[in-house]
Amino acid sequence: MSADASISQWLTDLTSRRFAAQPSGAVQGGSVSRCVRWPGEGGDAFVKLAPAARLDVLQAEAEGLQALADADALRVPAVLGVGEAGGQALLALEWMDLAAAAEGDAAVQSQLGEKLAMQHRVTAARYGWHRDNTIGITRQPNAWDDDWVRFFREQRLGFQLDLAARNGLEPRVVERGRELRDRCGAFFWSHRPVPSLLHGDLWGGNWGVSSAARDPAIFDPAVYFGDREADLAMTRLFGGFGPRFYAAYQSAWPLDQAAGTRRTLYNLYHVLNHFNLFGGGYGRQAGAMIEKLLAELG
Repeated sequence: MSADASISQWLTDLTSRRFAAQPSGAVQGGSVSRCVRWPGEGGDAFVKLAPAARLDVLQAEAEGLQALADADALRVPAVLGVGEAGGQALLALEWMDLAAAAEGDAAVQSQLGEKLAMQHRVTAARYGWHRDNTIGITRQPNAWDDDWVRFFREQRLGFQLDLAARNGLEPRVVERGRELRDRCGAFFWSHRPVPSLLHGDLWGGNWGVSSAARDPAIFDPAVYFGDREADLAMTRLFGGFGPRFYAAYQSAWPLDQAAGTRRTLYNLYHVLNHFNLFGGGYGRQAGAMIEKLLAELG
């Protein structure tokens, strides 16, 4: 049996609905996995395909999507199943017709801000998650911790800096970054965030607008419980979120007045991860962010 035929049978057995013998074509789904649309009776499926060794990564994504769905806030593609067929690891999701997210769509941006605040109201007793997952293809450690500063210092900033050092980041930048890691608690002297349910990778490419209902949907998460400011900070890193989004979020759950002072610190995590994934100018960008933050500490 061919790989496509095996996957078709897997989808059929999974859903009790007949699926076509092969996908209708590739779809954009990021740089990590191959993504296809698979026609099926009663509804198509969005299928991510990866090497069998990455099954655990897809299982973590499925669990993250389910956690977001359970929050009953923003729309999330339903998980049909995760498993192996045709020698590959597979994640099958409901097919959603999504339009490009537009910063100028006031109604959708407002919904996105309001419902993200609802999602962040889902909290836990500690920071972290019940398992590690990935940010891009980089492992994201999520061991539970009662202390947010320690969690961010060790499992976010420190982890990425150690990885960047092995990946060739300029030694001076690593040295200064580790100094920042050790001193970053100063940014939290009056801030004690609740552990909120975070998307974890909330940039403009990870949300869209349902073509039918015109409501926002999120996908491709790196879920954990942490400071909600971290999600909000990333929305400003690459664009895709308009003034109505921020106004609606602020109206639903106002941020700490000093939130802006931590934005660069939270986004440093993602810029370091981009260096570890892609190299290039992200190393210089990380260095500039580190120097800016150290200058603020004096």
